[in-house]
Amino acid sequence: MKKDILIVALVFFTGFSGFANMHPTDTIVVNEKESKQIEDDLDSLLNLWYVKTAIKSSDSKTIKLPDSIVNIKQIPDSVLIARLNAIPSLIELPYNQIIRRYIEVYTKRKSAPILIGLTDYYFPMIEEILDKYDLPLELKYLPIIESALNPRAVSRAGATGLWQFMYGTGRMFHLEINSFVDDRRDPVKASYAAAQFLSHLYAMYKDWTLVLAAYNCGPGNVNKAIRRAKGKRDYWDIYPYLPRETRGYVPAFIGATYMMNYYHKHNIQPVDIKMPIMTDTIMVTKKLHLMQVSEVLNIPIEQVRDLNPQYKKDIIPVTVDPYPLRLPFEYSMMFLDMEDSIYAYKDSIYFNPKRVVITPKKYSKSNYYSASSYQSNYKPPSTKNMTKLSYTVKTGDAIGLIADWYDVNIADIKYWNKVGRRNTIRVGQKLTVYVPNKKAYKYKKINTMNPSQKNVVTYKNTPTKGANTDFKFDGNYVYYKIKKGESLWTIAKKYPGISNLDIMKLNNFTDREVKTLKAGQVIKIKRKS
Repeated sequence: MKKDILIVALVFFTGFSGFANMHPTDTIVVNEKESKQIEDDLDSLLNLWYVKTAIKSSDSKTIKLPDSIVNIKQIPDSVLIARLNAIPSLIELPYNQIIRRYIEVYTKRKSAPILIGLTDYYFPMIEEILDKYDLPLELKYLPIIESALNPRAVSRAGATGLWQFMYGTGRMFHLEINSFVDDRRDPVKASYAAAQFLSHLYAMYKDWTLVLAAYNCGPGNVNKAIRRAKGKRDYWDIYPYLPRETRGYVPAFIGATYMMNYYHKHNIQPVDIKMPIMTDTIMVTKKLHLMQVSEVLNIPIEQVRDLNPQYKKDIIPVTVDPYPLRLPFEYSMMFLDMEDSIYAYKDSIYFNPKRVVITPKKYSKSNYYSASSYQSNYKPPSTKNMTKLSYTVKTGDAIGLIADWYDVNIADIKYWNKVGRRNTIRVGQKLTVYVPNKKAYKYKKINTMNPSQKNVVTYKNTPTKGANTDFKFDGNYVYYKIKKGESLWTIAKKYPGISNLDIMKLNNFTDREVKTLKAGQVIKIKRKS
């Protein structure tokens, strides 16, 4: 049976004015349901793919808290008070038994090492945004109590994302919310919205504890509590008049702040989550499915999802304006080099209006979308009049790219080489490919080609009006296929140290030819040493 815990208010030190003014027999209600929600949020971290991967690769002892953590009663109040006082913070960090309870909530959970590990990825981007708005950097701890740093977190009331915005608040701060996109789940966009909201609240109250309360329950409820407290504006004076779920909010914030500053004092060892510290954002200009990115670049789909949690159906629904796609830094240039191949890859499958691809809500191995789910009627091709070739997998290769180079179906390569559902291939692996006897001489060269040469092979296999195809391959150059809407200036920006004039001279273009460049045309660019 769920119940509220009644805790008698005590005065622990002289400067605690809010509680000092209360009658000794007054009681303060700590909502057990609220602390249970925090525990549930912490445990929900285990559903993130990065977290599951980190746990699998870590020693199980890493996430086991010592018994002394659970028994926080061994730590005197005076020690906790001194530690809170030592934290440099513009936001007041007092101490009482309610706050002690929340310190216990955050330090006793086995998911605490995971939460601390996640801060390496999320805190730098949040701190940068808070700094732009000249806000206290301690506000970075808010997403810990809001969502346990889980961008997919959804409360019982429908609040969503790291900062737990309700639908109306999200739209008020221009976050896009529709069937495909929910910017409340975008860590960067939601952090900008939160900074704007917090700035607005501080302009109203000029008191950070009241700002925290208003962030949780809204200015209307805080103003009502102030009126009922006869105009008093100290958080602990209006505490009894706040909504029950808000009373634990500031104590929870202080508990999380304590944990993030003193976890080492509790022998908590952070788990290395291995989220990419260096990421790059690419603006996508055409409708794209995250599975296209995953399969062509050979990135686990769960990794792409964790970096782009705002796309609810795995679809980037570009119609007019571009949308951002966040990738690990080392994959960003690969995406740009293979952009056309990625957009074209299985587009008839993922964007066939007569076929709906349903993205599973749970991301377990047993139900994540695989190529075999739409190839139940697959029939192996005949190898009669075909020549058997061997291809050695290189760094950056993916099954989709290899299929393009040899002009065969992905399903065929998978069948010939017994590749599993996840299209996993490894560097050094030898793949068998069958090609027509009459064209074997053409495809034999592919295994020894460099990436630029293979890219041009892809372009030759893609019928495009106006494309250059007559190249004598030279390793000193990169061969680039012009995309729709591009100019030499926009292409040069992708290659540091290269100007549009450099490209123009290298390709012997006249001014007239530059103005009439066509999509699909292949140009060469000098490699920088």
